[in-house]
Amino acid sequence: MEKMKKETILSVEDLQVKFTLRGAVLNVLRGISLDIQKGESLAIVGESGSGKSVFTKTFLGMLDSNGYIDNGSIRFRLDDTGSDESIVDLAQFKTEKEWLTVRGKQIAMVMQDPMTSLNPLKTIGHQLEETVLLHHDMTKQQAHERAVQLLTDVGINEPERRCKQYPHEFSGGMRQRVVIAIALACDPRVLICDEPTTALDVTIQAQILQLIRDLQKKLNLTTIYITHDLGVVANVADRIAVMYAGDIIEVGGVNEIFYDPRHPYTWALLSSLPQLGIKGEDLYSIVGTPPNLQMEIKGDAFAPRNPYALNIDFVERPPFFDVTPTHKVRTWLMDPRAPKLEPPEAVKRLAEGRL
Repeated sequence: MEKMKKETILSVEDLQVKFTLRGAVLNVLRGISLDIQKGESLAIVGESGSGKSVFTKTFLGMLDSNGYIDNGSIRFRLDDTGSDESIVDLAQFKTEKEWLTVRGKQIAMVMQDPMTSLNPLKTIGHQLEETVLLHHDMTKQQAHERAVQLLTDVGINEPERRCKQYPHEFSGGMRQRVVIAIALACDPRVLICDEPTTALDVTIQAQILQLIRDLQKKLNLTTIYITHDLGVVANVADRIAVMYAGDIIEVGGVNEIFYDPRHPYTWALLSSLPQLGIKGEDLYSIVGTPPNLQMEIKGDAFAPRNPYALNIDFVERPPFFDVTPTHKVRTWLMDPRAPKLEPPEAVKRLAEGRL
């Protein structure tokens, strides 16, 4: 096992997660390896069912009861001392007591639907105070003051009055701000945002993403976005990891993924962006469906849907090829023996700024 670099806060190596379902075994994550750097903003992008949420739930011990880690490690650095003694392997955690030392305190998550995350029978202030008291040795008054400050931090006006209100008295955007406040209540070092803008209109979406970006800088957070929409994270991510069928198939800086993508699946995701459509023509859509996770996947999982697939794609899983020191891609098209292919027209237009 390689030594974990000082600036790495999370290091995932060969992570395999399986689920049992009616006697069958589903291979949901198929040997993922990824390092996440302290203070960076990482977006994990892919279709529904690609394994994005399952991947990040392993960082919090929140897998469903029929899911389990079958292999691999998730090394997490508990503090900034740089000492190897501060590193724990989350994949080895078994008890709720162990998880409570990390969940909320060190790693927190903003769920995608704030209405189901908030208790409709309790005031916003009560829910914030409850979270603070659970993890901090504070009096009720101190917890209330902390709740008011948190609401102020996420841009909610009249926080004292708002503390006495219930979730149904808040708009969708305001509820999402409250959920972010609750996630920040215990001063985590890593903030996972699971589709944080799904139910919001475009204007509010931009405000929430900017809020998270501002809080990241102010609090020196490491943020992980989970989304199916590359367009959502274009302005907030430093790095993008593209997932397909339980595997990371391309990872690189945001400019590398947008302007020099190399995997046909990344080409397809970018081509599906509405802003890349041409007036009067149908929007691009990816043909076919993701593979059945109960079946053994041979070769490149995207091969059956890939118009550029090579014969070897159906036989052998491609390794990671280095495009640059920060850009890696898992496709046989990067092999020196592969034919040289041009990306689709929509991807070319994006790279050349012809939108």
